[in-house]
Amino acid sequence: MVLAARLHADSTSMAYSAKIGPSILSSDLACLGRECVRMMGCGADYLHLDVMDGHFVPNLTFGHPMVESLRKSVGPDPFFDMHMMVSRPEQWVKPMAAAGANQYTFHIESTTNPGNLIKEIRESGMKVGLAIKPGTTVEELAPWANQIDMALVMTVEPGFGGQKFMEDMMPKVSWLRSQFPSLDIEVDGGVGPDTIHKCAEAGANMIVSGSAVIGSDDPRSVISLLRTVVAEAIQKRSLDR
Repeated sequence: MVLAARLHADSTSMAYSAKIGPSILSSDLACLGRECVRMMGCGADYLHLDVMDGHFVPNLTFGHPMVESLRKSVGPDPFFDMHMMVSRPEQWVKPMAAAGANQYTFHIESTTNPGNLIKEIRESGMKVGLAIKPGTTVEELAPWANQIDMALVMTVEPGFGGQKFMEDMMPKVSWLRSQFPSLDIEVDGGVGPDTIHKCAEAGANMIVSGSAVIGSDDPRSVISLLRTVVAEAIQKRSLDR
């Protein structure tokens, strides 16, 4: 409680901001580099890259060679947030760092030693994200919250696109925001114009959106809408203190 109070006192400046990250797995995979450039041109703040190993989740996507190719294609500027849905996240830290990843987000369910992994990610020069599945309590993430840059609360079961947003995950986001006021909190799964208000009100500030953005006829306006809703919620929270 004392720690949470100190964090609260230290973060009255609202250190976090609204950031929108399209999930590039929703893109035309034959044109991935071009799609990444298109999303950044439409106002995306970062790119969310889903890595699935066919073991931690049933599906298989891509690994560090693809990330390296994308980095060469799009240049140094886009921020690559790697969502590592893999059984052995330790194995891919160095390859992903070398490939040009900026943030390494691993699942707490996939490792027995989160502390070591956090240290290894930091030492490799990447930011640290820590994710929890819908069935994992937020209290399991809490002991590590002061050591990470971002907490990811999954709002669908990881591994498949196009699932329905799970509103019952919002109390996890609210709890994290109340306990760790300056932490970046990301939501991923079924997030779009219809569900963004719930995420923003709960306290999420990093928004992953796949088909709602990339499948839109006007991705720029969808990204702008999502960011505006989140920014307004952040401002309201600041004023309410």
